[in-house]
Amino acid sequence: MTFELLTRRRLIATSGSVVIAGVAGLQAPAQAQVLAPTSSMRGGSNNYIKDAPIVERIGGGGFWMSGTVRRAGDGAPLAGQRIQIWAHTTEGYESDERSHGATLTDANGMFRLEMPQIVPAFGQPHGHLAYDSGEFKTVFLRPIMPSAKATSLEAHFVLEPV
Repeated sequence: MTFELLTRRRLIATSGSVVIAGVAGLQAPAQAQVLAPTSSMRGGSNNYIKDAPIVERIGGGGFWMSGTVRRAGDGAPLAGQRIQIWAHTTEGYESDERSHGATLTDANGMFRLEMPQIVPAFGQPHGHLAYDSGEFKTVFLRPIMPSAKATSLEAHFVLEPV
């Protein structure tokens, strides 16, 4: 009888130690998260013009397109990456060459380009962006604005090496 009682006590004491150790942080080590690449969006490549020029601004401006470019896997920011931007705006259709322009990312992988106000095309106010420089897989994005009155839009790229 004494032998059973000691065994039960030992079991309870051991279980309590395991619970306390787990609460104290002696758990499995944390693992790094892997950032998945961005997939191209349906309709993103509509009216794309290869090699649109790098510009200071598209048209008269007044609307800001911005975002980030990072590497798939570790999420490191990618500097010097070319992002092409185009849209249906108050100054032209998305098929017009004058509605297209490109910019480069800064040291933090950020880009920003001023352009005319985006207006609805096919019922939705939206922009088009492309990464197509060749070092990474091409990605086309077509983000939709929350409102036609918005004066900025963001898009974020996570690029996968070719």
